[in-house]
Amino acid sequence: MLMCLFILNWMFSMIFMFLNHSLSLGCILLIQSIIISLSSGLIYYNFWFSYILFLIMTGGMLVMFIYMTSVASNEKFKLPKMMLVYSSFIMLLLALVILFMDNFYSNLLTLNFSNFNQSFILNNFNLNKFFNLPNMQMLITLMIYLLVT
Repeated sequence: MLMCLFILNWMFSMIFMFLNHSLSLGCILLIQSIIISLSSGLIYYNFWFSYILFLIMTGGMLVMFIYMTSVASNEKFKLPKMMLVYSSFIMLLLALVILFMDNFYSNLLTLNFSNFNQSFILNNFNLNKFFNLPNMQMLITLMIYLLVT
């Protein structure tokens, strides 16, 4: 799943180079922020950071959208022909990667469960609770800062 998100992010960053309209660039940036927030949530086992990252990116995108619609309001929207060829090639590549990763996941299920138990114990220590004592001071400081500003 994570590899597919990275490939999708790579695909949209390559499509970003072919676009020339401000609204299409903003749409690609919004899609990339969604993909990056999903991948960071899957990596850190906690979606709070990715949720805050997405909200900040969306707020910035709204400001940029308002500015760009006031500057270039009646511009024609055309997609480049090269982008269609490139995106179809990348979609084919993504489908092949998913096909090969399915074989990887089926081999992963045949492993013994002793390694699974060790990795599960290690992953439990990675979870940070925001309302526990070490992180509570940072959370309260962040709440006060957001309240004051």
